[in-house]
Amino acid sequence: MPLDPGTRLGPYEILAPLPGDASESYKATDTRLNRLVTIKLFPPHALEDPQARERLEREVKTIAALNHPSICALYDVGHEADADYLVTEHLEGETLEARLKKGPMELGEALRVAIQIAEALDKAHRQGVTHRGLNPSSVIITPGAAKLTDFGFAGLREPAGRSV
Repeated sequence: MPLDPGTRLGPYEILAPLPGDASESYKATDTRLNRLVTIKLFPPHALEDPQARERLEREVKTIAALNHPSICALYDVGHEADADYLVTEHLEGETLEARLKKGPMELGEALRVAIQIAEALDKAHRQGVTHRGLNPSSVIITPGAAKLTDFGFAGLREPAGRSV
């Protein structure tokens, strides 16, 4: 269900579709806080099963608790007009995949990106979240940091150091 600019999902106003994403994602404005966000829509059939919806809600709560400078922040989850969606911080930059298509990275840049993503994965793993979809298109290189995105295939387990 493609959304046109100006469409509202709750307090979010769609500005434009985002290119290059396998899912249906949009640049939008959070009208309450006057900030840019990214909205990712779920396919209409994805959450018809109550167990799938319950699993998503559990995963979203866990992922929302991840707070790290190299992990894209999850702001909200919602349902509006038969659309289920996630709201994340909007990142300006390019995917690692797009950057690598331009040619080899300088050693310093490659190390900076690798270290930031390794630290993000360490943080997630310590909180019981396994990304399971790590690839060059799930890393966005912004002017300030490399950011890990798209925890859509994330797996959950008990965090290290907690007994079941």
